[in-house]
Amino acid sequence: MKFYSPLRFLILFSTFFVAWNLHAAESGWTQVPEILKRIVPPAFPDKEFKITDYGAVPDGKTLSSQAITKAIDACAASGGGHVVVPAGTFLTGPIHLKSTVDLQLAKDATLSFSTDPSLYLPLVPTRFEGMECMNYSPLIYAKDMTNVAVSGEGTLDGQADSSWLLWKGKKQASDRARLNAMVNQGVPLEKRVFGDGSFLRPNFIQFVGCRNVLIEGVKIRRSPMWEIHPILCTNVTVRGVDIECHGANNDGCDPESCTDVLIEKCLFDTGDDCIAIKSGRNNDGRRINVPSSNLIIRDCVMKDGHGGVSIGSEISGGCTNVFIEHCEMSSPELACALRLKSNAMRGGTMENIFMRDVRVGTVKKNFLTIDLLYEEGAKGAFMPVIRNVVVENVSAGKAPQVVNARSFPGATATGIRILNSKFGGVEKPDEIQNADVKVEGCEISKATLSSPQ
Repeated sequence: MKFYSPLRFLILFSTFFVAWNLHAAESGWTQVPEILKRIVPPAFPDKEFKITDYGAVPDGKTLSSQAITKAIDACAASGGGHVVVPAGTFLTGPIHLKSTVDLQLAKDATLSFSTDPSLYLPLVPTRFEGMECMNYSPLIYAKDMTNVAVSGEGTLDGQADSSWLLWKGKKQASDRARLNAMVNQGVPLEKRVFGDGSFLRPNFIQFVGCRNVLIEGVKIRRSPMWEIHPILCTNVTVRGVDIECHGANNDGCDPESCTDVLIEKCLFDTGDDCIAIKSGRNNDGRRINVPSSNLIIRDCVMKDGHGGVSIGSEISGGCTNVFIEHCEMSSPELACALRLKSNAMRGGTMENIFMRDVRVGTVKKNFLTIDLLYEEGAKGAFMPVIRNVVVENVSAGKAPQVVNARSFPGATATGIRILNSKFGGVEKPDEIQNADVKVEGCEISKATLSSPQ
């Protein structure tokens, strides 16, 4: 019988452990081709409906809402096609899309959205931070539609910096608390009435319960709140979008309770998370009980933001199968590259999260943040779960810390691995509290002090 020394055994075990983790990651990635087969952008008939033919005026002052609505109605009635916004600046209120309609912006076209709240009535069923309510219409909205798109090379300007964003703070806080109480008390949606006299900001693009969604090419600026927010949608493609919005809660793209989502070749420069995957908050997330699943994020660039890719915190319905690859992240104002967050009020299971081949220049705080003590923390009856998170072959030129993980007894944070990666500029050791996080086969170099002048 052959005996191994303790050191030899440790080396063999470590080699096996890393190989097993790599196998687990590889087996997860094998799902991607099948997911991609199901994600097919909608196609539209080759017919154009120019909004100027219906009375829209490109002077940036004349309200063109009715003209745009007429063009959308005509397009849908004819069997579908492209509602074209030609060059020029068009002032509009909210735009409600219909099935088989592609809202297409020409290269030098701008849709400038009015900041008059009265134009965003009547109220529509929506979600505010994962909670259902009747509220102001999002700037671009569709509900229960099939084959719907926003595309082109033009600009969507929410003009929110001197209007909607001022609602953040005390005005919004009381209404947010009131909605949260309604959710906890099980108040039905039709009685959760906000809008006129309330201060819950609308999101920019929100599609609810839609199938076959495409958002491609457009530039998004000055958003009231979250920029792209599909809810309960299936087969969603977000491609080549350029987002530069630094206002409060200006998340870039927040798929919520969506299935089969591709986010690729986008630029995110945001005031909050660049991408944040969600599935409802507290009782609403558990009542509706639809997780976000099968999301592929690739070839994107993330600049400013709280997290490059975040999962949570409104994650009560859970999240499974997230694949992140070939992204570039770098900014002294990007807090972290990957961020998972929940608490004992929100609960939710986040599992099978895979990241590979991501290049990070600079992050402000750390590469990986896990926070199960977010906001309400351990005060609640719904224990959050994180399991099977595998990060491999990533690099960071400057990450002051590799991992910061906070959990608590009763919650689960297990099977979290960072493998075969490189981290530079590290200033402090990892902080891991009540979590199973391992950093294996990685090269970590400390920050160097600059020489005196």
